[in-house]
Amino acid sequence: MDASTPSPAVDNSAPLNSEQDAEVNKLVEKKFPKLDPERIRSSVARLTSNSIEGLEGLSSELQTLQKFLKSEVERVQGEIESALAGIKIIIDTIAPWKGAPVSPSTSPRAVRGGPAANIELAQPRR
Repeated sequence: MDASTPSPAVDNSAPLNSEQDAEVNKLVEKKFPKLDPERIRSSVARLTSNSIEGLEGLSSELQTLQKFLKSEVERVQGEIESALAGIKIIIDTIAPWKGAPVSPSTSPRAVRGGPAANIELAQPRR
């Protein structure tokens, strides 16, 4: 059905007269009997109670999750600080080695070339 074409069952152009109005009211009362206001109130209270309890439960879970995340952030920050302290110690230990040139005069061992370069000097035999 095209949205621009009005439905033949619904015609709001003519106002209802009192006979038609009474007839419509009778049909509505048959279809939807009058509801007890106390029953409605209790249903609404029960439904809102369930909703409020659900929201309180979610709020509690979110608070628990927030506490957990805060503790994890603190733990990870502690591990990062510990790792940075270790790196600083390593850097401080290695730093003097970077600037010190190695030359034959400062080496405790004489520098040799050739195939026997890695063989220690022979000690005199007794």
